[in-house]
Amino acid sequence: MADSTATDRTLLTYEDFKNLPDDGMRHEILDGDHYMSPSPQTAHQRVLADFYYILRQEVEERRIGEVFLSPYDVVLSDTSIVVPDLVYVSNARSDIIKKENIRGVPDLLIEIVSPSNPTRDTQRKRSIYEKQGVPYYWVIDPVNRTVTELVLTGPAYKLRSDLAGEAVFKPEIFPGLVIDLSAVWPQDRT
Repeated sequence: MADSTATDRTLLTYEDFKNLPDDGMRHEILDGDHYMSPSPQTAHQRVLADFYYILRQEVEERRIGEVFLSPYDVVLSDTSIVVPDLVYVSNARSDIIKKENIRGVPDLLIEIVSPSNPTRDTQRKRSIYEKQGVPYYWVIDPVNRTVTELVLTGPAYKLRSDLAGEAVFKPEIFPGLVIDLSAVWPQDRT
């Protein structure tokens, strides 16, 4: 029996993605590999709602683009179809917004770390987003109460902010926006 190499594997594509079952799970294809995860937990949803509200208010007030909430497919390439938690597309890139999904590179992708598989967001997706040229990537961890802001500088991400607890977040992509992180972390409630 011959040894299997990475080149022997079958890469899944957008066509395969469209044929995945509608089973209530979140499906993604990352560099041709299929990943599936259950619905997010309560803390995740609370942080997601707060960040969506803050960003949507900022973007609508300034009329600079659109913010999308998951689940919403972002087709970065034929073999990388992701479902980030939040997506920001500026007016300058609005042509990537299609009827059924986003096809192309948004200005900002935001992932809220899943306790079941944190390395998917912090490593695998980061690598794909970097390779595809996503200008800004935020990783939000509600359990550890951290926000990591990455900015694409040349071919690689550069860490711009790594904030924790009750810090104040001033994201580069939204000049003038100030996010008090103490207001977005989930309280100790069920």
